[in-house]
Amino acid sequence: MTESIATYIALPGTTEAAFRHWYDVLGGDLHIQKYGEVELTGMPFTPDPEAVAHAVLITPAGRIAGGDAMDSEGDYAVRGTAYSLLYTADSVEGARAIIDGLATGGGEIGMPFEIAPWGGWYGQVFDRFGVMWALSVEA
Repeated sequence: MTESIATYIALPGTTEAAFRHWYDVLGGDLHIQKYGEVELTGMPFTPDPEAVAHAVLITPAGRIAGGDAMDSEGDYAVRGTAYSLLYTADSVEGARAIIDGLATGGGEIGMPFEIAPWGGWYGQVFDRFGVMWALSVEA
């Protein structure tokens, strides 16, 4: 087996919708598995059978995995700038199309996509799930 590293994100009950949106924008191969579809042994809680146990989106650019958070407090903040998903596109037009797709349905631009001080292109968008995406095109 080849070693790899992937981004994993826990969302507050919006994993299925988020991954389906990202699939619509980025394409690739999407797999979603709900708790009701797996055998639960040794779990310290009983999750909602409709909650996402594991989702993975495999794109030519990389892999994103995630699941629904099991936060007992119900206060699970996603939006912030302490992290982002960095997507390096092949072209400025391709990056703009991704930004437009991620902003669809309630997302917002966090930083305009323009030439950065280091010579490439860079911008940020928060999708409608609160996830910050940084888009980059090398100079």
